[in-house]
Amino acid sequence: MSFASLEGKTALVTGASRGIGAAVARELARAGAAVVVGYRAAGDEAEALAGEIGGRAIQADVSSPEDAQRLVAEAGDLDILVNNAGLTRDGLLARMSDDDWHEVIETNLSSVFYTCRAVTRPMMKKRAGSIVNISSIVGVHGNWGQTNYAASKAGIIGFTKSLAKELGSRNVRANVVAPGYVKTRLTDVLPEEATAAMLQNTALARLGEPEDVAGAVRLLCSDEASFITGDVLLVDGGLGM
Repeated sequence: MSFASLEGKTALVTGASRGIGAAVARELARAGAAVVVGYRAAGDEAEALAGEIGGRAIQADVSSPEDAQRLVAEAGDLDILVNNAGLTRDGLLARMSDDDWHEVIETNLSSVFYTCRAVTRPMMKKRAGSIVNISSIVGVHGNWGQTNYAASKAGIIGFTKSLAKELGSRNVRANVVAPGYVKTRLTDVLPEEATAAMLQNTALARLGEPEDVAGAVRLLCSDEASFITGDVLLVDGGLGM
């Protein structure tokens, strides 16, 4: 068997139609898992990805408790849950609308609560399971113009640490992966000077690739990480040092 094999396991990845989520879905499939591609929009991309990796695509808005419950139920008997769904609505706090605050909190943080709640009892019953929630370096250090996003991603960290304490005695693990600045559609819109400043403060002197994050997720999902829970793995090229 290969290192960090996921043969025989079933995984659900939310927000998996593109970017980091798509890279995670591909990596888990490459490790042998049967992968369910969860998506809200971009249905054509999600279906194409599912076809590519031999998985299934299921549409759901995980910021809705009913949709999140349905998604988990339709995904089947899950061994792995990766919560990646998220969005940004950046702006200075003084000008931030209630809608921009609530949309980010509901999509990024409440969705994690909804999906984790849905998988908790089945995983506890079979005394096995791995949950990986995708946070961000912004949730650790904060960032100008992102109070809503930082709050949602910091909340994921506290939520996951508490969840790990609740589930540990049933051999269910919960961990966080916190990416630094990764090449996605969210970072493509950053001004050149902002990107240059990030690179200057990153020890590896490059932006991350979605595949860098996917490899870390695969490890935490695998049996090789069976004694790791409640951890926050920074995948940031040394930006957080």
